[in-house]
Amino acid sequence: MASAWWPCLILALLSGLAASGFPRDPFLLLGKRSLPEGVANGVEVYSTKINSKVTSRFAHNVVTTRAVNRADTAKEVSFDVELPKTAFITNFTLTIDGVTYPGNVKEKEVAKKQYEKAVSQGKTAGLVKASGRKLEKFTVSVNVAAGSKVTFELTYEELLKRHKGKYEMYLKVQPKQLIKHFEIDVDIFEPQGISMLDAEASFITNDLLGSALTKSFSGKKGHVSFKPSLDQQRSCPTCTDSLLNGDFTITYDVNRESPGNVQIVNGYFVHFFAPQGLPVVPKNVAFVIDISGSMAGRKLEQTKEALLRILEDMKEEDYLNFILFSGDVSTWKEHLVQATPENLQEAKTFVKSMEDKGMTNINDGLLRGISMLNKAREEHRVPERSTSIVIMLTDGDANVGESRPEKIQENVRNAIGGKFPLYNLGFGNNLNYNFLENMALENHGFARRIYEDSDADLQLQGFYEEVANPLLTGVEMEYPENAILGLTQNTYQHFYDGSEIVVAGRLVGEDVNSFKADVKGHGAANDLTFTEEVDMKEMEKALQERDYIFGNYIERLWAYLTIEQLLEKRKNAHGEEKENLTAQALDLSLKYHFVTPLTSMVVTKPEDNEDERAIADKPGEDAEASYQPPQNPYYYVDGDPHFIIQVPEKDDALCFNINEAPGTILRLIQDPVTGLTVNGQIVGDKRSSPDSKTRKTYFGKLGIANAQMDFQVEVTTEKITLWNRAVPSTFSWLDTVTVTQDGLSMMINRKKNMVVSFGDGVTFVVVLHQVWKKHPVHRDFLGFYVVDSHRMSAQTHGLLGQFFQPFDFKVSDIRPGSDPTKPDATLVVKNHQLTVTRGSQKDYRKDASIGTKVVCWFVHNNGEGLIDGVHTDYIVPNLF
Repeated sequence: MASAWWPCLILALLSGLAASGFPRDPFLLLGKRSLPEGVANGVEVYSTKINSKVTSRFAHNVVTTRAVNRADTAKEVSFDVELPKTAFITNFTLTIDGVTYPGNVKEKEVAKKQYEKAVSQGKTAGLVKASGRKLEKFTVSVNVAAGSKVTFELTYEELLKRHKGKYEMYLKVQPKQLIKHFEIDVDIFEPQGISMLDAEASFITNDLLGSALTKSFSGKKGHVSFKPSLDQQRSCPTCTDSLLNGDFTITYDVNRESPGNVQIVNGYFVHFFAPQGLPVVPKNVAFVIDISGSMAGRKLEQTKEALLRILEDMKEEDYLNFILFSGDVSTWKEHLVQATPENLQEAKTFVKSMEDKGMTNINDGLLRGISMLNKAREEHRVPERSTSIVIMLTDGDANVGESRPEKIQENVRNAIGGKFPLYNLGFGNNLNYNFLENMALENHGFARRIYEDSDADLQLQGFYEEVANPLLTGVEMEYPENAILGLTQNTYQHFYDGSEIVVAGRLVGEDVNSFKADVKGHGAANDLTFTEEVDMKEMEKALQERDYIFGNYIERLWAYLTIEQLLEKRKNAHGEEKENLTAQALDLSLKYHFVTPLTSMVVTKPEDNEDERAIADKPGEDAEASYQPPQNPYYYVDGDPHFIIQVPEKDDALCFNINEAPGTILRLIQDPVTGLTVNGQIVGDKRSSPDSKTRKTYFGKLGIANAQMDFQVEVTTEKITLWNRAVPSTFSWLDTVTVTQDGLSMMINRKKNMVVSFGDGVTFVVVLHQVWKKHPVHRDFLGFYVVDSHRMSAQTHGLLGQFFQPFDFKVSDIRPGSDPTKPDATLVVKNHQLTVTRGSQKDYRKDASIGTKVVCWFVHNNGEGLIDGVHTDYIVPNLF
């Protein structure tokens, strides 16, 4: 999931945990085969429903789970939901044997005392905790008597933000057991009309998805329903465990006949603004990069990879410079330079040469970058109609020069003077993220945490893409004077392509016959004013279809936005101002029943007011510091076809070569369960090179097929041909294109690589290696990488596929080999004892020209003893 900075919800039901003394391991308990279907340790979860109503981008979500204790003793039942950090919980109720225990939102300090009392009595029901990049976990456990039923109902609300041209609800479901009645039901109502609506589940095949999923939209209404039967939930026809474990994603956008849309209901208005078709405003970017010692290794490598990709996307009218800080500050150029092809080539060389050293002087690095942007403007080095941006990346706290956070904030605020935004990227967890966030917010930008993971470079690039295309600067939203109260933020330094500005407010009087909104901004070529007028009669007519609408949704949207913005302002406020902002946000949180950082949800047993449990408590950003994303092993073949098998349990890799004649086709992967196969055809050099006794061989053609999806793709060094249900589409390596269908995504990155993903958890990357066309010896070839294989079955085989399941090996007796730089050793694997040689291969996923060195133990004689059988067993007659 992306990355993704979009709303997501993970539903996990960990049921039937023993009341006392029993191991709290849901995987152990729910994996028992002897229990009846849907029953774990005596507890049956028989119904789970996610019901969402989205009206004008504002989502009202209700998660309801019902369970019954079928054991003859009391059992503990747990309910876990992961929900977006941007969401506010608005209600939670427990119903046990028909008696409902309601939730009440209280001021945090009041709830805290009740919570501490509950803890002392061992009665705590649970808390909301940060649990991932964009998630926080709601967990509650209750003791249920024998034969009793329990219903959990959680309600939360959120404003869906527009990102890269669409709104997205991302639901990750993993009930971990079969559930008789499982349903996701989403109704969408958009007065502008819906232009596109899609839904897909990555954890279920297209055939099964077709009958479990329905999606439709017409005019203003859209509907998505996902209702898998028990048989459709099974991980295999005879299994009792669930395959519902992955992503369920809903995306949509609205009609945009005009740049803006104003909606008025019951004395509240919301104004959505997202113009299209405007030219991009040139930008001047100061990249302020931390190269201190703590950035050494993977972090700096990923930063360089991201910067190289970003340089590919710079437009010629843009200006840029790199400011590097460690104990001191250095720059690529003395001043900003234009992003001409020559300068960009020089910039790439500079980025590749960056090395880590010394301490962390954030203050001087930022001030140098800000000064450079200010001077460029004053000295007319940059276009008059351009905009400036500072992007700072660091992985630690300031520890040399000015190191007091409040003083650095003051210096930066004074230097920028409100003229342009600052975006702060915090790499990893060993930093003061609140400082970075506060400093960015008070300079009209925002902060992002970059998670230490294999995709950190993509996270960096993804952030840049959000701010790469400003269409307007100095945006001001104007409304009728003396007619508006409680207006949310209505001035923005930038409007970026693919996003949306949302402003809401209260009208002084409800008797409004007409309403006019003006939006002013500076475009790339001229100043623009967009005027939006609302015809109240038309508005009333549009809103008559009320069956999709929940309550006073625009009033709640206004309250949500207002609280969100008050809490942001509060981060940099002091004294009386902070007290006022806190009081306003708290008042609205209590009035509209939102669980925010100022409030907690308390559940009260009706018959006993003393037994209150604080169960919903919104965490701060730093609560996620312990989160570490999982690492995936990798398997690939690249070069002269060299096979690399990473064995994460050993923190080591094995490699082998296959020596066969050009034209030979080898089976790389075959999975009879998922229907996936990958075969590769060998090509040779044009002729043997003078310094080589044998002709080198490579893979020149690959065939990837999925029988269940009726999908085939043939990849050569010239083109990519996709057959979808026997209908061919052909693409060139000069294209940058993404092809998606239910359960499949194929992305071609011009002249670099192609990424194919099947559902949740099977991703292949094909890398294009190009040589000089007139090279006397070498020819273009392909590399094939398996970057995620965890959803492939245990029956998977092939030269690569046989290694997807864990296996063991032992290396001993390391000794000098025939080459003094490459020692030999004894390898014991699959009951064979082999002599192996230490060597290295290159991983070209990130850069097809340079690659990253991977050290491995080389198994001789076509992998004999390591691969099952002999290598000729893997020769097949054709690509498919």
